[in-house]
Amino acid sequence: MIFEHEIPNGSRLYFGKSAKAKRALENKVCEILDNRDFEEILTPNFSYSQHQSIECEKKLIKFSDEQNEQVSLRADSTLDVVRIISKRLGRTTDHKKWFYVQPIFTYPSTEEYQIGCEWVGHNNIADIMNLTVDILKSLNIEPILQISNINIPKLVALELNIDIELFKNGEIASLFKLKCDWLDKLIKVKNISDLEEVIALVPASIKAELEKLLEKANEVNYSNIIIAPLYYGSLKYYDGIYYRVIKDNLTVCKGGMYSSEGMSSLGFALYTDSLLKILED
Repeated sequence: MIFEHEIPNGSRLYFGKSAKAKRALENKVCEILDNRDFEEILTPNFSYSQHQSIECEKKLIKFSDEQNEQVSLRADSTLDVVRIISKRLGRTTDHKKWFYVQPIFTYPSTEEYQIGCEWVGHNNIADIMNLTVDILKSLNIEPILQISNINIPKLVALELNIDIELFKNGEIASLFKLKCDWLDKLIKVKNISDLEEVIALVPASIKAELEKLLEKANEVNYSNIIIAPLYYGSLKYYDGIYYRVIKDNLTVCKGGMYSSEGMSSLGFALYTDSLLKILED
């Protein structure tokens, strides 16, 4: 029996001190973004294009509109923000830096609050990583910043003629079973010095993307960095260097490079709920 006052598993409830802490956090981050010339945008909760963002479409909450076209509750904001700016607002603004404070929803009843930003038409990923770092420093926390490059596992899969699903599923044991010396060393990369050493060992087809990863990692002004060249994330649109911030098994942030509407762009989303748990501790 479900009582009327119960809330579904995965949904959020903030009240009193917790609601005040959430508002204070959002205000602080938004002030930083506002001072960096980002403008605010709020997008609809409903979307026609969420299947282009999420690797596992089973996570989408789907239904039909009045013309029987499939609609989903927003499970990710990035592509919708860029398309709305370029196609609906393109004639009224040429601004390229936007931020949003809004939740995402995934099946069956999970909601997560986010503070995110998109830098449309910009392609230096170090700029957005350093912006993320500045926000973390302003909150007096120093979680792990994990930097990866989506092209590296793709190129390794081609070089060795193996299934990309091994990387998507994180099947490290299966990769070690290949008994490939340079791959074993690539798997063990954890920091910038490890990455510098392995670049000299890998096949030429992979070297350029590793060098890009090294270059941008060196441009980030942060001490708690982990390099994960073979990590494969769950968002479909990242097409270059991307990153996530993690602490105590909580994902604090995800961000990276992507292409949309013919432009290279950058963005990140801070996970408000995770941040609040960390700040509370």
